[in-house]
Amino acid sequence: MSDMLVKLYDLPKMPQTEKDYRIIRPLAPDRFRVVEWVKQNSGMNAAGECEACFAHTPVSMYIAVRGKEIIGYACYDAIAPDFFGPTRVSRTEQGKGIGKALLFHCLQAMKEKGYAYAVIGSVTGAKIFYEKTVNAIEIPESCPGIYRDYLGGEA
Repeated sequence: MSDMLVKLYDLPKMPQTEKDYRIIRPLAPDRFRVVEWVKQNSGMNAAGECEACFAHTPVSMYIAVRGKEIIGYACYDAIAPDFFGPTRVSRTEQGKGIGKALLFHCLQAMKEKGYAYAVIGSVTGAKIFYEKTVNAIEIPESCPGIYRDYLGGEA
């Protein structure tokens, strides 16, 4: 579960696709609904990071919605400045470009904030996705990285 690095000054163009969903920043009144969705779909640890995003102005996350239904989310600046993640798309919605759209929205927001690089924290099964999508590279010796001292981590 190493970290990965993305050059924000050299991001590829986000592919445009037909979509029946919207990518939006949640508003403060959405906080409990969004955090609960994240808790149910990604777990308590991700919900804690999601909650931290609501302390920022603007909120440092995006959600994918179809109507009023949340179908995915992606956070940045949650565990630390310049970090992307956590992120998740509903199982039934995966493979439709939603995760890619959420990733690009977050990375673009980080670039506009002035970051030159983004760290994708603790990548598990999505290493190839990040390599292909945004030319991310693995950061050597970055495991457990920033999560070293968190109470839910490995001893």
